Amino acid sequence: MIQIPPEDLPSDVRGTLRRYQAAVDAEPDFGKRVALAAVKFRQRNRETNLAFRQVRRTLTSMCAGAKRCMYCEDSAADEVEHHRPKDLYPEHVFDWENYLYACGPCNGPKNNRFAVFASGGSIVDVTRKRNQPVRPPIKGDSVLLHPRSENPLEYMMLDILGDTFLFVPTAVAHSQEFERASYTIQLLRLNQRDHLPVARREAYGSYKSRLTEYVLRREGGAGNSALRLTIDAIRRMQHPTVWSEMRRQSNLIPELQHLFGLAPEALIW
Repeated sequence: MIQIPPEDLPSDVRGTLRRYQAAVDAEPDFGKRVALAAVKFRQRNRETNLAFRQVRRTLTSMCAGAKRCMYCEDSAADEVEHHRPKDLYPEHVFDWENYLYACGPCNGPKNNRFAVFASGGSIVDVTRKRNQPVRPPIKGDSVLLHPRSENPLEYMMLDILGDTFLFVPTAVAHSQEFERASYTIQLLRLNQRDHLPVARREAYGSYKSRLTEYVLRREGGAGNSALRLTIDAIRRMQHPTVWSEMRRQSNLIPELQHLFGLAPEALIW
């Protein structure tokens, strides 16, 4: 999971979302506001709604590869996901910065689960359980990493050297940074779905092949336009975390040290 390159919505669409949000915020009762947020989002999150058509179009352009999920980078993104769940935070139901494009296998298990750091630093699960009173959650910073506003790879790494292709927290155990990485990995099941490490390993091989192709083309005298096609192809591939980690760990893995030694310019692609 990488940080998502920022893109903004057209000003008229931002204005429409603000109007949608204001209508929800105008309801004074929190429980009714939660119910209203769910109804209004369901009504407006449709292809026939011009504002949400643009929301989806913009989110698609921010995705890696062929509209891959912003969380797992593997499956097709087809659900507008709220980082802070709308059932807990109706004040963010139409907040553009709260949106991600996710796949069902990521969004389903996450659903309305959420945790925050309470005062003192303790982690509090604010998920509302069935039949619990509908009350505002306690205030606190998100434990779940938000790839649109922060870089998840500052909190975790992909284990390429050990050939597991699993995500591993990088901070000191029990620190807030460690807990955020662990919570994100577990909540989104980034290591628990057996096919994901397999797909990352396959992507690793594909990235190596593409980089080798680039080196051979360059050494064969290919022009800049031809080389640009290969560079752009690398940038469009799914599982961009694998490519980011290949560059970050290039000095630790002999075959990568060799490849990037032949094409050091690829370290900044």
